[in-house]
Amino acid sequence: MNWNDTSRWESAVLDGGPADGLRTRVADRPNVLQVTRPCPLDAPDPDVRVSALYVYRRDPRPGSGPLRYTFDVASP
Repeated sequence: MNWNDTSRWESAVLDGGPADGLRTRVADRPNVLQVTRPCPLDAPDPDVRVSALYVYRRDPRPGSGPLRYTFDVASP
């Protein structure tokens, strides 16, 4: 895939969860998007990073708006 080919990209909106209402661009309509949010460490360590992971799944319902991804509450 040529990531510089902007004709393959389309706008998508995230529904629910911590990224509710955010917009992003995706190529080739992936089934799943992964959103991460950094978590602060009580004792900072330069070799360790902790992030919370959230999963959004493509909404299969056809619609007239932008491509939508909905928060998967059952994901790890």
